[in-house]
Amino acid sequence: MPGLLLGDVFPDFEAETTYGKIKMHEFLGDSWGILFSHPRDYTPVCTTELGRAARLSSEFSKRGVKMIALSIDCLEDHHSWTKDILAYNCEESASLLPFPIIADSKRELAVALGMLDPDEKDKDGMPLTARCVFIIGPDKRLKLSLLYPATTGRNFNEILRVVDSLQLTAGRRVATPADWQLTTTKKRET
Repeated sequence: MPGLLLGDVFPDFEAETTYGKIKMHEFLGDSWGILFSHPRDYTPVCTTELGRAARLSSEFSKRGVKMIALSIDCLEDHHSWTKDILAYNCEESASLLPFPIIADSKRELAVALGMLDPDEKDKDGMPLTARCVFIIGPDKRLKLSLLYPATTGRNFNEILRVVDSLQLTAGRRVATPADWQLTTTKKRET
């Protein structure tokens, strides 16, 4: 049975995050949104991913995109791990990431959204979350879904490129070809 399909209204869940309790649709407001999951706090690949997402957060903000991460660890771990991510980015003076991290220690949200990787398990034999990316439009509908195995880190430049494409094609009857970049389109329009 398929999970979320493109065009489905994204679930309006409540969750505890590093920024406090949120309701997903209220959090998004009229913005685009990206929900991305990672397998575990404190792991090297996840640290590089959240570090890269933090470094690119201003680029996502320029495009009207709100970011939110999810992990199956608890809030206390998220807050402690944030220090490692900021140190990795050489930003020790900051105390928060530029986006919240959802605490899903019971895996309820990960199960509901189809985020578990059946091949990667924790020390207790429980499945870890895969590296999911959901891009949600201002209409609260799913515009893109990517699912990476826990063993493969994501390319956040590609996710940014996809946002550019989705936003362009949402307002125009066009399609973007392989390796298309927004900078190419802007140069041709001038």
